[in-house]
Formats: sequence, structure tokens, C-alpha cells
Amino acid sequence: MKVIPGSLIIILFIAVVSACTGRRSGTKESEAGTDTTAAVPDTGYTGIKQYYSGEHLLKEVTFKNGIRYGETKTYYQDGRLYQTFWYENGLREDSGRWYYPDGKVFRSTPYKNDTMDGIQIQYYRTGKTRAKLGYNKGLRTPFLEEYTTQGRLDSDYPEIVSTIRDDYNSRGTVRINLELSNKATKVKFYRSEFYNGVFDTSKCQLLNTTNGKAYLDFKKTGSPQTDYVGIIAVILTRYSNNYLAYKKIELPYDDLK
Repeated sequence: MKVIPGSLIIILFIAVVSACTGRRSGTKESEAGTDTTAAVPDTGYTGIKQYYSGEHLLKEVTFKNGIRYGETKTYYQDGRLYQTFWYENGLREDSGRWYYPDGKVFRSTPYKNDTMDGIQIQYYRTGKTRAKLGYNKGLRTPFLEEYTTQGRLDSDYPEIVSTIRDDYNSRGTVRINLELSNKATKVKFYRSEFYNGVFDTSKCQLLNTTNGKAYLDFKKTGSPQTDYVGIIAVILTRYSNNYLAYKKIELPYDDLK
């Protein structure tokens, strides 16, 4: 039987203890690191970030925990203020504003949950009101007021004019021709109603319009149908806004579709 020297036993004992201690220490450090990460997640950037194109400042965005929260500004190429929006939790709220190069407000648009909602106001450079437009959850309402530079309400808008070509007895068809009372050509005609008080193009039938004129064809069905058709004309005004005109047209027969 061989006898192991005492010094060798001591060396072996120290090596084993060190190895065990090292393994336990490493495990504890790993667990501590995991716990710290779970308890304090990365919340993202808080502050104002600036975005450039070359040397030109294009935009300043305010963040809170990595989400847009606060004012966002955009600028003209020469550095003058162009736009401001207010964000809460990444969504536009309050009013977005557009500015003339001299710093005066051109347009103010109300937002709710990142959607236009309320009365948009446009301004002349003098500060006087140029126009007011209605929005409801991102969709236009018929409300529109436009003002001259002197502050007078301008309500000189054309009406929808309709004529009927009746070939019901000979061909079983009826055509309704559409145009504006002032013969303007900057118009689009839709077969539509104002659904819940708004103009919703997803529920409208856009009619083919050429040089300010459109038409709608109906055929005899022999079964009862709606006895009228609703028409909305989207008319570009002299103030570069869209005026929404509506006309209910009675059909000459009750079985047209």
C-alpha cells in the first residue's frame, strides 16, 4: 500500500475546494443577472431626438420610455418651423398645426386617438379665418365655411343639376345625367348618402366623370326597388377645399336598379 505524502493531500484538498467554490459563485452571479434584467426592463429612450438631412434639421421628436409623448416639430429646409403635433402614448392628440414660413399658423387640425376629429380651421397670413371644415373620426362631414380676405362668409356654391333620359318603355332603361349649375369641371360625383352624418367613400359608388359631367344608368327589374337615388358631388372650391353637395333624385319608376 502506497502512502500519499501529506503535502500532496493538502494540495488536492485546496484544488477541490476552489473548484466547488468557483462553481457556486458562477451560479449565483448568473441568477443575480437574470433577476436584475427581469426586475428592470429596458424602457427605451426618454428625451428629444433630432433628425437631420445633411446639415439641415428636419424634425425633433419627444419620447417617453421609447414612445412618442409630447411635441413633435418638423421644419422647412431653411430651419423655420413647418409643423407641430402633440403625442400621447404614440398617438396624435389635441391640435396639429401647420405654419407659414413667417411663423404664423396656416392650419389647425384637431386630433383624437391619432384621427382627425372636430373642426379644422385654416387661416390667412393676416391671421383671419380662411375656412372651417368638419371631421368626425377621420371622415369629412358636410360642414364647411369659407371666408374672404375681408372676413365675409362666402356661400356661393353650385348645385347638382340632373336630367333624365327615359327609355323605359322602349328599352327598359333610364339614364340620369349629372352636372353642376355653374358648369364647373372640378367635381367628382358619387352615388351615396351621408352615413351617420359623414362622407364615407368606402360606402360610395364613384361615377365616371368627364369634363364635369357624369351619368347613372338604371334598368327595369319588374320588382319593387328604392324609389330615389342619392348623389354627392365633391366640388373643389376657389379656396382649395372640398365642398360636399347632396341631391336626392326621385326615380320615375319604382322597379329601377
